[in-house]
Amino acid sequence: MSWAWEYAFGAEEAARTAPTAFLTEVERKAAELVRAADVQYLRGRSHVGGDPKGGDITVPGGMFTYQIVVRAERVYVVQITHLGF
Repeated sequence: MSWAWEYAFGAEEAARTAPTAFLTEVERKAAELVRAADVQYLRGRSHVGGDPKGGDITVPGGMFTYQIVVRAERVYVVQITHLGF
């Protein structure tokens, strides 16, 4: 398995109605988080210990909340908020 990102919980449903430009920014930042996690956790599947704290990232048009699950080698986008700015 290799590192990837995906929408989780209600974020997938919210993504269906969000503007394309906003989603493009969310996906670009999520991809950056995947690359960073891949470098930081080279042996993700055999990781011992807890997962790092997730966070919020502001992008043009709103923000999103993410969580990294190292043993699953996933970055989950758990909430997106389109503010329209």
